[in-house]
Amino acid sequence: MKKEVYKENTETEKIDETAKKRELILINDDFNTFDHVVEALIDVCRHSFEQAVQCTTIAHYNGSCEVKKGFYSELRPLKQALIDRKLRAKIK
Repeated sequence: MKKEVYKENTETEKIDETAKKRELILINDDFNTFDHVVEALIDVCRHSFEQAVQCTTIAHYNGSCEVKKGFYSELRPLKQALIDRKLRAKIK
């Protein structure tokens, strides 16, 4: 009887890992003003004013807030743009 052996395909795993939806997380800090964060979310993430205010408020009180969902390749430049504005952000 022949045994089937399954070999892990690391290349496929890498593709699957980058293809899944991720979250861009804004992390609260004690340095940036509320208005600066709201403006950054409007400019970078294309939030409405109301959405930007809500995300900023959530991050302020909870320590962080998911501000965008998407693929890693879409979120990476947004994360960098927030960092360039001296905000803290990560992709989860």
